[in-house]
Amino acid sequence: MSLEERVRSAVAALLHATGESQTELAAALGVSQAQVSRRQSGSATWSLTDCDAVAAHYGIDALDLLAGPTRATEALPVGRRRVVGRQTGSPSPAAAVPDGGAR
Repeated sequence: MSLEERVRSAVAALLHATGESQTELAAALGVSQAQVSRRQSGSATWSLTDCDAVAAHYGIDALDLLAGPTRATEALPVGRRRVVGRQTGSPSPAAAVPDGGAR
């Protein structure tokens, strides 16, 4: 996997892990959703400045972003992760207890 592919995969994984949309990420970066879409599709590239801004937005180190999706999502602060609820909309027991429910 090339570095460009790793960055695109990491951004996609971070969007999924946080529940953010491309539009929300674009607003945080001060660019249009179309620009984020072009970067994610590979028709444009994420610059190092972009990578630094994405990493700062998610509260991770830029090197974690460059390392790929697994490292980027592992580095994501717990408070930035979306809470996945049950179909009824109530939070799952693991999500409600910060340590994942371990006793």
